[in-house]
Amino acid sequence: MKIVLSGGGTAGHINPALALAEVLVERGCEVCFAGTPTGVEARLVAQAGLEYVAFEAAGFDRQRPLTLLTSTAKIAASTCKAKRWMRDARPDAVVGFGGYVCIPVGLAASSLRIPLAVHEQNSVMGMANKFLAKRADAVALTYEEAGSGLADASKAVVTGNPVRSSVLSATRAQGRALLGIPDDARMLLVFGGSLGARHINEAVASLKDALLSRDDLYVVHITGPKEYDAVRERLALDDEQAKRWIVMAYQDRMAETLAAADCAIARAGATSLAEISAIGLPALLVPFPYAAEDHQTTNARAYVAGGAAFSQRDDELEDPAFAEKLFALVDDASVRARMHEAAAAFKTQDAAANLADVVCRVARGR
Repeated sequence: MKIVLSGGGTAGHINPALALAEVLVERGCEVCFAGTPTGVEARLVAQAGLEYVAFEAAGFDRQRPLTLLTSTAKIAASTCKAKRWMRDARPDAVVGFGGYVCIPVGLAASSLRIPLAVHEQNSVMGMANKFLAKRADAVALTYEEAGSGLADASKAVVTGNPVRSSVLSATRAQGRALLGIPDDARMLLVFGGSLGARHINEAVASLKDALLSRDDLYVVHITGPKEYDAVRERLALDDEQAKRWIVMAYQDRMAETLAAADCAIARAGATSLAEISAIGLPALLVPFPYAAEDHQTTNARAYVAGGAAFSQRDDELEDPAFAEKLFALVDDASVRARMHEAAAAFKTQDAAANLADVVCRVARGR
């Protein structure tokens, strides 16, 4: 079978697609990725070694009405281009993961009667997936509530959010060796996504003395490239402190870094939550308050309700409750053990295989 995957805009749309690609290739499928010419997906897919085809796509700004016209024209042109390509490529199914590029790719598949599936990573369905869900043969969900607005509920299936095999296979020993952290030490990982999170950085830095008073605690602090200098200046670590508070702008070996950690402070984006739950990493989640429809808060709510994490609002990081939750996470092994066990209920380790089952079923239904 030949399967076309499509997604763009953020790594949160692309990483689950690449996780699915790994499983499909293992099952003997031919996989191709459709994205934009210059989006982050072009780089990530090339690194994964998959065939790549590019289509132009753009969103629109409600404050600038003309962008609706230019966006529509670009999507219409790319839909025609995608149809011509699909007539030659003859895929057995197309899977959209979100991002504007999915719209022309999905429309082309629908018009050619090629089976179409979409996967929604968040608890609130994004615009592209919402648009294509009406035409899709299957709608795969990470959270059941994301499908609440579907006209045909029979299309929905909860698969979880796939994570790449590198995250599942990385070991604590590999991570500790990479970071130079003793095996018997505790490690707190702080990260706010690929761009960092200023408010989290500031809140954690304000607790420097209390954190470093735990003699066996190491902090690995991924600040984001733009925040690196400001965080280093705010922390003002001396040589001895810097041995246990490791500050880095970016980390491209997150699989090993996550595996090394005992607990984490993180945003509640789809990819971060999938990776945290897949390995059962206890976490204090700080949802990004400006995410579309506040979906990170909804994402986090499920993990907190399931006992797999704590959560704190971004505008309440100065409240004593933030420090109380953080030190409960760092100091109480029983809290971490309960969270680790609770994370298994999300079955994220099975998500890629679950989604592959859905895609193969849709493809065979032609």
